[in-house]
Amino acid sequence: MISPTVHTNRFLSEDFLLKSDFARLLYHDYAAQQPIIDYHCHLSPKDIATNRQFNNISEVWLAGDHYKWRAMRTLGIDEKYITGDGSDEDKFAKWAETVPYTLRNPLYHWTHLELQRYFGITDLLTPSTSKSIYDAATTQLSDPSFKTQGLMKKMNVEVVCSTDDPIDSLEYHIQAKKDGVKTKLLPTFRPDKAYAVEEAKSYLAYLTRLAEVSKVEIKMYDDFLQAMQNRVDYFHEQGGRLSDHGLEQLYFFELGDLDINYLFDKLQQNEQLSTKEIHYYKFHTIYELSKMYHGKDWTQQFHLGALRNTNTRMLTKLGPDTGFDSIGDFSQARALGGYLNLLDTTDQLAKTILYNLNPADNEVMATMIGNYNDGSIKGKVQFGSAWWFLDQKDGMEKQINALSNMGLLSCFIGMLTDSRSFLSFPRHEYFRRTLCNLIGQDVENGELPADEAWLGKIVSDISYHNAKAYFKL
Repeated sequence: MISPTVHTNRFLSEDFLLKSDFARLLYHDYAAQQPIIDYHCHLSPKDIATNRQFNNISEVWLAGDHYKWRAMRTLGIDEKYITGDGSDEDKFAKWAETVPYTLRNPLYHWTHLELQRYFGITDLLTPSTSKSIYDAATTQLSDPSFKTQGLMKKMNVEVVCSTDDPIDSLEYHIQAKKDGVKTKLLPTFRPDKAYAVEEAKSYLAYLTRLAEVSKVEIKMYDDFLQAMQNRVDYFHEQGGRLSDHGLEQLYFFELGDLDINYLFDKLQQNEQLSTKEIHYYKFHTIYELSKMYHGKDWTQQFHLGALRNTNTRMLTKLGPDTGFDSIGDFSQARALGGYLNLLDTTDQLAKTILYNLNPADNEVMATMIGNYNDGSIKGKVQFGSAWWFLDQKDGMEKQINALSNMGLLSCFIGMLTDSRSFLSFPRHEYFRRTLCNLIGQDVENGELPADEAWLGKIVSDISYHNAKAYFKL
C-alpha cells in the first residue's frame, strides 16, 4: 500500500520558478528591484498621455489580446464573447471558463501573475470565482491610482517605446512629455506600410498621406526617400531612437539588380508588381532606411518569421492581428547575412536586434549576430528576446541557452512585453525569474562559481542596465 504524500501547493509563491537557493538570491536581491525598460510594445500612446481609466477589467485585459482569443476559440467559445457584442462581464465570464483549461500554457501563469501583481487577487480564476474577481478588480480600477500611468508606476516602468507609423503625428508623445508623465514615452518608427507594395492602389493612398505630413511632393523614388528622411528626423526630434520592421524574412539582392525608379513608376501608374519586384522594392527601401537609422545612431529591430493572416475568412470578418497567425518556416540565414554585410561593407550598419519566431532558427540568429559585432560598442548586434509564440518559459530558456552557447549572454539587453495590454508588465518578472533560475541551476551544478556579486551584476545588467546603456535613453 502506498502511503499518501502531503503536497504543499506552492503555485505562484514568492519563489515561483526559482528552484535553488542561489536562484532565489539572484532574483530577490538583484533582478526584482530593477526598473523596466519596455523597448518594444503596442500600448496606446493616447491611453498613456490621457491617463485613461478603464471601466472594468475586461477593457484593460481582454480587448485586443489575441493570445486569449485563440485559447477561447480553441475551447469552443462563440466569437460573440471574444471580439463580438457580448457584454464585458459576459466576456470575462467566458475567459474565466477558459482559464482552467489553459494549464501548461503560459496564459495560465500570466493570468494569475497579473491578478496578483496588480490587484492582490490570489484566488484562481474559475467559473466559480469569476463574478467576485470581476467585481474586485473592476472596483480597484475605479481608483485614480489604477489609471494607465498608475498601472505603469506599480510595475516600476521607467521607459515605454510605442510602435508608430511614419505618418503618425506623435501628438500624444508630445503631450506626455509636456505634462511630465513619469514613465518616459518614446516613439518607435515602424515603416511596414512604406514598402507594402502588394497592392498599388493602397500604396498610392499611403504615399498621399506621407506627402502631406512630410511636406514633400512625391513624384519620384528619391522624393519618397526624402519624405521618409523627414519623418525619421521628426521622430528623432520627439525622442525616437528605435525603428522596427515586421517581416517574414529580410530579402537581399545586389544593388541595381532591378531599377528601383522603374518599379516606383509602375506603382505610380497603378500597375501590379511581380513577386520578384515586390521583394526587391522591400529590400531596396529597407536598405535606404537602415542607412538613415545609422546616421541618427538609432537601433533597428527586425521581427522575422511570422506567417500572418492565414485564415482569410476570419481576416475578412475581423481584420488583421486578431489571432490567426503562426510560426513560419522561411529561409533566413543567407539573405539576412547578405543584407547585414551590405550595410557593414560601408560601415553603415546601425545597432541591430534580430528576433526570430521559429525556434529552429535560434542558433542561426545566435551565430549571425557574432558576424557583425565589431568591437565598436558592447553587443552592437543582438539576438532579441524570445518573441510572440516563444515568450514563455520553454521558449525563453531555449533563446537564453542558444545565446549563451554561441555568444555572450552577459551583453543581452533582456525582455520586452510586445503587448497591447497595460497588465502585461509581469512578463518582465517572468523572464527575470527564468533567467535567475537558469543561472542558479548552473551554480548548483558546479558549472558556475557561487560569486554573488558578479552573477548579481550580470542579472541586473540583463534586466535593466544593458538596455539603458544600449539605447542611450
